[in-house]
Amino acid sequence: MREAAFVKQNKDKWLEFENILTNKTQIDPDLLSDLYIEVTDHLSYAKTFYANSNTERYLNQLASNAHQLIYKTKKEPKNRLISFFKTEFPSMFYQHHRELLIAFLTFTLFAMVGAFSAASEDDFVRSFLGDGYVNMTIDNIEKGDPMAVYKKQGEFHMFLGITLNNIKVALMAFGYGILLGVGTLFIMMQNGIMLGSFQYFFYEQGLLWESARTIWIHGTIEISVIIIAGCAGLVMGNGMLFTGTLPRLEAFKRGVINGLKILMSTIPFFIIAGFLEGFVTRHTEMPDWLAILIITSSLALILFYYVIYPIQLHRKLKQNIVSKNTIELNDKPTD
Repeated sequence: MREAAFVKQNKDKWLEFENILTNKTQIDPDLLSDLYIEVTDHLSYAKTFYANSNTERYLNQLASNAHQLIYKTKKEPKNRLISFFKTEFPSMFYQHHRELLIAFLTFTLFAMVGAFSAASEDDFVRSFLGDGYVNMTIDNIEKGDPMAVYKKQGEFHMFLGITLNNIKVALMAFGYGILLGVGTLFIMMQNGIMLGSFQYFFYEQGLLWESARTIWIHGTIEISVIIIAGCAGLVMGNGMLFTGTLPRLEAFKRGVINGLKILMSTIPFFIIAGFLEGFVTRHTEMPDWLAILIITSSLALILFYYVIYPIQLHRKLKQNIVSKNTIELNDKPTD
């Protein structure tokens, strides 16, 4: 690549990074480290192909400034957990909305496949959910309490068991991402088909609304964070497939770290979902308006934290950079 083309391709990114350093913009140290790695990769490229050029000198100065700032600000804050959920994770997660969309679309597609298969084949629900569960549910329907399955165990034991099981599913969705993301998509497919066939089963029994208003009290958060765990697996898989300008090993490491951060962010939500399923869902006598309020509030919480809030943080960072953008390259790189 000609030097001019290299500069044109990356100049905006360098200027943005320089402004972050010059204006001491508040930015997560780990994100700063990621930017530093990319700049040093560009510096290595410039040393190889444009030795002793203005481009090499500029990138060398930029990398040096970044190195000093990183090691000066890398101290762990006392409120590390709060800062992780408030700024570090949402700032990072903005970059992975594409993987989130892929996980969501895959899950939704196979939920529809599950419903269609259940409608087309009489034995499909039994083959997927098992005879034991189907027979038990039919028995509960005949007794006039179709949602009795949520009342079989004590509140705490159900809360603990469901939470641990959901975390296990999330770990599988993430861990299978090591298979270039294909394993994660398989978990999305499996859970999507299960949900679709499950809901169609109740529709066939004339209980779609009653089942939906009950199941989605906890299922809104539960299903959402399983999809988000699928996003984490895809992030790890993409780190192996799409390395960008980074060495493959470095890209893989970044994918694993970001995937783990995404997975870690879901733990409080799994606890909330487990609490709702163990302590709230069993109250099938609650009025519709209360069930709808819990469902819509849960959906709003997920959408805000994983979609809206990261976008807001990203825009805020951009605005801060633009408002302080008074620094231009003093020594513009040339051919």
